[in-house]
Amino acid sequence: MKFVCSKANLLAGVQTVSKAVPNKTTMSILECILVDTTKGNITLTANDMELGIETVIQGNIVEKGVIALDAKIFLDIVRKLPDNDITVETDENYKTTITCEKAKFNIIGKSGEDFSYLPSIERNDSILLSQFSLKEVVRQTIFSISDNDTNKIMSGELFEITDDKLKVVSLDGHRVSIRNITLKNSYPHKKVIVPGKTLSEISKILPGDVDKDVHIFFMDRHIVFEFEKTVVVSRLIEGEYLRIEQMLSNDYETKVTVNKRVLLECIDRATLLVKEGDKKPIIINILDGVMELKINSIIGSMNEDIDIQKSGKDMMIGFNPNFLIDALKVIDDDDIDIYLVSAKAPCFIRDAKENYIYMILPVNFTTVQ
Repeated sequence: MKFVCSKANLLAGVQTVSKAVPNKTTMSILECILVDTTKGNITLTANDMELGIETVIQGNIVEKGVIALDAKIFLDIVRKLPDNDITVETDENYKTTITCEKAKFNIIGKSGEDFSYLPSIERNDSILLSQFSLKEVVRQTIFSISDNDTNKIMSGELFEITDDKLKVVSLDGHRVSIRNITLKNSYPHKKVIVPGKTLSEISKILPGDVDKDVHIFFMDRHIVFEFEKTVVVSRLIEGEYLRIEQMLSNDYETKVTVNKRVLLECIDRATLLVKEGDKKPIIINILDGVMELKINSIIGSMNEDIDIQKSGKDMMIGFNPNFLIDALKVIDDDDIDIYLVSAKAPCFIRDAKENYIYMILPVNFTTVQ
């Protein structure tokens, strides 16, 4: 095999598929990137058996072939080569020569025969949405998945399609994040759980163009994301997602409208007095026209008042400040509405059309601060 391509193209391709290379594995072939030019394209593939990524890059194929190269070594070499055309050449013993200008590397590859190619894609059950929309819904929900592997369901996100609506849900036992978007077309009902790792990696490699689309294909145990010249295949999480409808409520005793940036900056300042791992809550006292925020830790204390619009009862409630920060950071609205029932019930941050809903559980606190 021999091909020539620009460093920019090769580096972009190798970086893209490297997202599917496992950090630890007992199968050394999974630590490799498969380089395949047998079909007339320069195709790069990585697959950890849960997540697989394949991308096609532009270049000149001199001699067709296939080789598996150690992903880390290959990436490091390409990254540090000069910004010029790179030639990759292999022989029958899998010796691989990588040259660029006066730099020349020789590494030993492996046969591609043992490499696990991506599952074949049935292109008859799919939805279409913009790259921007997918990147945004992941950004606005991914922070509230659980990083605890004991509950596999919570380590993924619910994707539910109903007619022309896509609902994306994540939760970790302390909060729920929901994004609702309108699709370009109507589709049959679908309900799957996509691993958070898959969505996180897709958001890193997805360009996010408003005018370019992502095709999402659904199979029995896999989901496939296809955009531009890249295909991402992931196993789905099996099981029944938690029934979030019974957690949601439109009832409230207090409604607060507040400038998002002002509230976010205030809470962010308060966390300066909280050491990492410390679970000190931020106490919020809601009165007519004003919200009093207070935090007290072994480092010191902080008090600040911000202007609000309030309807309903006065209320004092405590929250994990980081949970509030995570939600506020991903909301694009200038002003937000917060709905509260009591000091022991979840609060809801949502817009009028419910394009987004963030539910956050309060924490217990003592009024002596």
